[in-house]
Amino acid sequence: MIIYNVTTKITNNIHDRWLQWIKEEHIPEVMDTGLFHDFRMCRLLEQDDKEGPTYVIQYYTDTLENYHTYLQEHAPELRQKSYEQFGNQFVAFRTVMQVV
Repeated sequence: MIIYNVTTKITNNIHDRWLQWIKEEHIPEVMDTGLFHDFRMCRLLEQDDKEGPTYVIQYYTDTLENYHTYLQEHAPELRQKSYEQFGNQFVAFRTVMQVV
């Protein structure tokens, strides 16, 4: 199994709006690609949250091919939507892992 991991730190002033958007719009759009079969969203604990909380969303797929298809065909547009919504009020980094 392949896990596409997106870690995002957001500013406090967009927290509620971002949380609603990520749950109601962004995650459903990612899942609607049909390339992932499940996801999990977590808030990191024991972090310095003075500037805002940090969240991790893990999307699960069976093949690296699905992950690469997502990156090529869907990720640019979905990432652009997040920047249009929230500008520079968040920082995200992405990793990909394989369950062993």
